[in-house]
Amino acid sequence: MPYEIFLALRYLYSRRRRPLARVTALAAILGVALGVAALIVALALSNGFRDEMRDKILRGTAHITLMRSDGQPLREWRAVAARVARTGGVSDATGTTYDGALLSAGEAGSAYAVLRGVDRDSARAVAEIRRTLVSGTVEPLLRDEVPEAQAEPAATQAANEKPKRDGSIDAGKANGKDAGVDESPSITSFDESQSEAALPGVIVGAEMAARMGLRVGDVAQLVSGDATLTPLGLAPRYRRVSIAGVFRSGLYEYDSTWIYMPLPLAASFAGQPSDSASVISIEVADIYNVAEVSSRVRAGVGAEYTTVDWQEANRPLFAALALERRMGLAIITLIILMAALNITTMLVLVVVERRSDIAILGAMGASARSIMCVFMIEGAGCGLIGAVAGVALGLVTCFVGDRYRLVRLPADVYSLSSIPFHPHARDVALAALAAFLLSLLATLYPARAAARVRPAEALREF
Repeated sequence: MPYEIFLALRYLYSRRRRPLARVTALAAILGVALGVAALIVALALSNGFRDEMRDKILRGTAHITLMRSDGQPLREWRAVAARVARTGGVSDATGTTYDGALLSAGEAGSAYAVLRGVDRDSARAVAEIRRTLVSGTVEPLLRDEVPEAQAEPAATQAANEKPKRDGSIDAGKANGKDAGVDESPSITSFDESQSEAALPGVIVGAEMAARMGLRVGDVAQLVSGDATLTPLGLAPRYRRVSIAGVFRSGLYEYDSTWIYMPLPLAASFAGQPSDSASVISIEVADIYNVAEVSSRVRAGVGAEYTTVDWQEANRPLFAALALERRMGLAIITLIILMAALNITTMLVLVVVERRSDIAILGAMGASARSIMCVFMIEGAGCGLIGAVAGVALGLVTCFVGDRYRLVRLPADVYSLSSIPFHPHARDVALAALAAFLLSLLATLYPARAAARVRPAEALREF
């Protein structure tokens, strides 16, 4: 063993060290360990939040969305989807719709909803709904035949009650009791005759169901945001539906607004032909290769179609997460640097208390470079011990935090109710290496000071 390493280890573990130098060394090691652990935990939280957001977004939405450039519905979407599915890198393609509506449940009030049409032949879409279903069943979405949409403007009935030219009213229309007509508002009268068992089933998000007090089997009413022209003007479309199930995806935006319904029913409710779709949802094999796959898809279907991939749709979100990650990395690296400065203080104290040893080494012929190596190795040893301890502490903290979900967030603000810890091997290695290099850098000044000690002057003092 080289004598430089032997002396460095001897000084590092010497029992004759003064208490102040020993406490300073322990503080330096502890500071580096805590800094490394904090950096690992911060990066694991950043990775966990990003990965969780990405996974939950991609579970509910398409990797690539294909639509017509003019915004018109896709009438022959099955043929287009079959052509897209043959494109290299595409694993699945199916039609779907996204439409806004108002969900009303009587005294429970109303809430904004996003109607998502589900193609019953899409194994991926059905499997995802089954995976997130917390109550009820998905079978109503898989029926071969969907009840015809009977959504009719509420103004239609009023139009039928218009007075005749002679001032009279059609028989039975002036008095609902005489004609056996309900006197209640005509807002839902168009499908009151339909039994609840025959109503189409939908699956609502758990947050929406909890907020409105909806349970499986309840009947609610959907009000379309689009208007239909009637004899009395424009009027919205209405549709009664039965709550067939409740899902929980884990992403608040979906759980609080989304409603799954059969694709033909969703298309009809949106005022489109029942055999059409608004967009084609495309799944790719490699989610990070969507740009290249999108180019191939556009080239295959022609210029009348356009695409939007998940990276484009969510670029502001992931850009903000990347900025937060870089800022956190910079701040905690400064903390590690401050902890590493304790190593400088510790080595300065060691140089002061070991001046006689340094003088003897110089008198025996040790070079200034060898003396520098002794103290640099000692400081590097402190940094290495601190880095290893910090890695162990950080990984244990990540394991405990992930197992017991220690980091919880308000879902309505951050979309996620809890953040998992995802420590990556590259981040752990980066944190440990940064701590070690900063510790090594902190040894330069005291090591050079030790190498400049003159043996004659140092020995004269003792």
